Amino acid sequence: MAAGRERAARLLRQLQRAACRCPSHCHTYSQVPEQPTLRDTDYAFEMAISNIRYGEGVTKEIGMDLQNLGARRVCLMTDKNLSQLPPVNAVLNSLAKYGVNFEMYDNVRVEPTDESFLDAIRFAKKGEFDAYVAVGGGSVIDTCKAANLFASSPTSDFLDYVNAPIGKGKPVTEPLKPLIAVPTTSGTGSETTGVAIFDFKELKVKTGIASRAIKPTLGIIDPLHTLSLPERIVANSGFDVLCHALESYTALPYHKRSPCPSNPINRPAYQGSNPISDVWALHALRVVAKYLKRAIRNPEDLEARANMHLASAFAGIGFGNAGVHLCHGMSYPISGLVKTYKPKDYNVDHSLVPHGLSVVLTSPAVFAFTAQIHPERHLEAAEILGADIRTARIKDAGFILADTLRKFLFDLNVDDGLAAIGYSKADIPALVKGTLPQERVTKLSPRPQTEEDLSALFEASMKLY
Repeated sequence: MAAGRERAARLLRQLQRAACRCPSHCHTYSQVPEQPTLRDTDYAFEMAISNIRYGEGVTKEIGMDLQNLGARRVCLMTDKNLSQLPPVNAVLNSLAKYGVNFEMYDNVRVEPTDESFLDAIRFAKKGEFDAYVAVGGGSVIDTCKAANLFASSPTSDFLDYVNAPIGKGKPVTEPLKPLIAVPTTSGTGSETTGVAIFDFKELKVKTGIASRAIKPTLGIIDPLHTLSLPERIVANSGFDVLCHALESYTALPYHKRSPCPSNPINRPAYQGSNPISDVWALHALRVVAKYLKRAIRNPEDLEARANMHLASAFAGIGFGNAGVHLCHGMSYPISGLVKTYKPKDYNVDHSLVPHGLSVVLTSPAVFAFTAQIHPERHLEAAEILGADIRTARIKDAGFILADTLRKFLFDLNVDDGLAAIGYSKADIPALVKGTLPQERVTKLSPRPQTEEDLSALFEASMKLY
């Protein structure tokens, strides 16, 4: 009997040794301890964009979308100018046709501030909405993102989600309500991104909120909405597309960005140039080169305006995940410190430097500066924008791109530098001071910069031609 028990025990030991040891079948599996990560820089990137729908007249579907979402109380956000124009009328007609209950907020400020954001947030909290619709340019869409965020997280302080170092830069963990964005300009790409920008009046500088969680659920890109845009709005919006594409393509590569996040929820929306964003940035740049001048000069050129509307989304996909750098970082104090400048074609009651203009005025100086790093990318961009580079030397890439941009801007009657919009050399220290807090974007410059470098860039941008 003892011998029989020994044989049975030996058989059980053999079966145990032969058994599958994979996690699915072995109850004794234990995870191999991970080695601690020693990296200073990131090793991964991710892509996050809104769903996109494109087509002439596609706005008429928005009522059905809200029905499909089961929305019972919708917040429609726009501004006072747009509230009387065809894009908003198209949305209202669709909401009425499909019996969607809504309340309209039309007090969005062009180039929003913390105060205007807070006003929209109060409206959203009071309304207890279960879906949002934003009809307008980046100002409207960004305001609606912020209203949705803080109404969904009602106990949060306003600075909780604002980018550091101005705010706390906390990750967004609350679930948000659906947001449908209907862009009416061709510039910000806000319908694709998790970014909302505003002027922080206390510091006289632009900052924002950046989180994948706040990106719209759906972006409805209807080229018919662009036909009512005046010339200068088309131009300045297009310059934003131009710089989104150029900056994201020349940004610091994602694997050189630091720090490496300890948790993926902390990986920033702006991660650095990467192979997927590169594709969208270059395609957007080619569309800008082909269609922007036509779109500005002929308001009835539907082909050109439709393609620029798409280019805005293309560039949004690119920079929304790669990020921007110095043109945008330096633009925020240019907008925030505005004195008396009022642009043509903008029906506003306050001084204003349009975002696209504030970005593009520094672009020749910026890309002459950054081209020391990855000059081949700068030269490629110059060629797309029309430069003949057959005999070009790689070391001249920055100068070639800068000259190409100056010619491009001159042809489109752009103001002759920062001096033309009210700034002087005496303003440079304040402009530099306003740029320093923009480290979320300035650190994505491929070439690090000192305060002296920033001063030189602002001085070089005082006059373009």
